[in-house]
Amino acid sequence: MPEGAIDQAYAAQEVNTGRWLAEGRRLVGRKIGLTSLAVQKQLGVDQPDYGMLFDDMAVPDGWDIGRKQLIQPKVEAEVAFVLDHDLDQERLTIADVIRAVAFALPAIEVVDSRIVDWKIGILDTIADNASSGLYVLGATPKKLKDLDLRAAGMVMETAGEPVSVGAGVACLGDPLSAMLWLAKTMARVGRPLKAGDTVLSGALGPMAPVKWGNVIEARIAGLGSVRAAFAKEQA
Repeated sequence: MPEGAIDQAYAAQEVNTGRWLAEGRRLVGRKIGLTSLAVQKQLGVDQPDYGMLFDDMAVPDGWDIGRKQLIQPKVEAEVAFVLDHDLDQERLTIADVIRAVAFALPAIEVVDSRIVDWKIGILDTIADNASSGLYVLGATPKKLKDLDLRAAGMVMETAGEPVSVGAGVACLGDPLSAMLWLAKTMARVGRPLKAGDTVLSGALGPMAPVKWGNVIEARIAGLGSVRAAFAKEQA
């Protein structure tokens, strides 16, 4: 990989972010990708990546997602954090992160790519907003004191059949560790996390393909469930 190529990919992402903000979209959070060490190795990188979450990417739990909204979607089950305090310093600790989190929610990220057949590399996914399409949050907020996220098991299924299984430990060892990495990184690049932001902390298991007409449900131990419904007809 050429020297500076990842920085250039993030520069492309930032150009698009600035354009979308100028067009009136509202930035409501961030997403973390590549939290699996196996996927990092596959793409030849040694750290996660990040992308932006905008207000029009949020889909209520169980509402239909139309085909015209996406190109070639896949889904991941994740832990989402909503912040109560800013995390605007680069020199942070895990204690700072824990104090800043208002609550956690179960989430499904609908990832998508403009690259045919998902034949992507690290530069493609970073430049394309970390391959983020839409996201669905559950409606069962939980305080961190009631959770053991590292040990939390996850199963994602459709029509009663599991399509992905995993646990919090698959997300950089702990979703809160992923959150710490993101908070430091965003402070360094000048887009720090603020109170009210939503953070998708990374996949707890493998991505799963989407079949239109199906409802995908993810259950995360201690957090509850969340559903992404994919419309049967063109919508």
